Amino acid sequence: MGRNKIRFSQASKHQDFQGQASNWGNKRPRGIRKHLALLTSSTLALSLCLLLFTGEQAKADRTEIPLALEFSQVASELSEETIAASLPWIEVEVASGDNLSLIFKRAGLGARDVHRIITQSDKPKPLTRLRPGQTIAFQKDEDGKLIGLRYQIDKIRSIIYRRQGDFFKAEEVKKDFDVRYQVANGIIDSSLYLAGNKANLPDKLIMEMANIFGSVMDFVLDVRKGDQFTVIYEELYIDGEKLGTGDILAAEYVNRKNTHQALRFVAESGEADYFSPEGQSMRRAFLRAPLDFTRISSGFNRKRLHPITKKTRPHRGIDYAAPRGTPVYAAGDGFVKASGYSKANGNYVVLQHGQEYASKYLHLHKRAVRKGQKVKQRQIIGWVGSTGLATGPHLHYEFLIGGVHRNPATAVRRLPQARKLKGNELVLFNEQTKGLALQLRTYAAQRVNGSTAIDANAG
Repeated sequence: MGRNKIRFSQASKHQDFQGQASNWGNKRPRGIRKHLALLTSSTLALSLCLLLFTGEQAKADRTEIPLALEFSQVASELSEETIAASLPWIEVEVASGDNLSLIFKRAGLGARDVHRIITQSDKPKPLTRLRPGQTIAFQKDEDGKLIGLRYQIDKIRSIIYRRQGDFFKAEEVKKDFDVRYQVANGIIDSSLYLAGNKANLPDKLIMEMANIFGSVMDFVLDVRKGDQFTVIYEELYIDGEKLGTGDILAAEYVNRKNTHQALRFVAESGEADYFSPEGQSMRRAFLRAPLDFTRISSGFNRKRLHPITKKTRPHRGIDYAAPRGTPVYAAGDGFVKASGYSKANGNYVVLQHGQEYASKYLHLHKRAVRKGQKVKQRQIIGWVGSTGLATGPHLHYEFLIGGVHRNPATAVRRLPQARKLKGNELVLFNEQTKGLALQLRTYAAQRVNGSTAIDANAG
């Protein structure tokens, strides 16, 4: 609001102005009428003071006095904030098959409101990823107009959209939660999965442990009865209620008397990864296997009888049998050299890893990457299928070094690990993981047949 100038010289003129302002104010909203009443009172007081002046000052027939009205705008904004804080929230639960239009309609809002929140907010994407069971709360003013929206992503995170003029400003809010530490010990009888379940490890952490040690062992081929593991991990709580599990902080796996330890390290950049107690990355440049498979249905063989064509020809890769839809990961960092379909290979993806290495993924159900796209190790590039010349769902995986096909099962083992921490990064790693290796040895000594969970917070 700009600065307004009000002109008067006599009390009668002030009265005329007062009457006009009063009549005008009666036609305006309540909040503006209050500000005008305050302004009118101030004007009256000022006029009386002028009438008391004598001498030359009193002879002036007209005096121009600028009155700043910005305060009324500020007061209005503060009033809106105060009012908004006291207005109720209307909560709507997301049901199966819901979209924003249906949810807004149940809250008494229309398509125009949906359009505004999507096109006139700085974080519209989360609202396009709704899942059943989530909640959306709406806040409306006295006229029924949308002034606020709260989207509950999960039990910890929410996004609040507040109207500022014609725009909705988004703010992510996180609840404080408690982190407790748990330890699980296990002894392998038949499989890592069953031993993990017996140790009360959630499926998510069992898979994470397999990923951590996936570069040093193959949990399908290398696991032996009697192998042992210890895992220190996080549990998350809010108001005493368990929300779920966090990250694995440290883990140990003993395979054939070979002990592998991994400690979680968060670098200054915020990137987290796992390293040995000496600072050696647990990741190698390439995964031992680019998927979680059930068995190898056909190995690397330079003279194999093809099951469909019945011709003897080289089988220059490994066939991993797995259910249709199983995620297929990029074996290493690189870019997509090719992504397409052929009669023999079905849906396929070819990745280039630097100048020397390449990997191929055939018979995919669907592809998740396009030609020229950069990929990171363990990024999903497709899903297991049976497209092309295939007798059933499986992944045909090839690995090339210098353009020559190598047996993926043996070639990857000889490749170097990703990196080793040095200098200041190694110092930070040692400080951050201090005591974890000792705890691993302590808890590993407590392993019992059948495995039990130990409260790492006790004592």
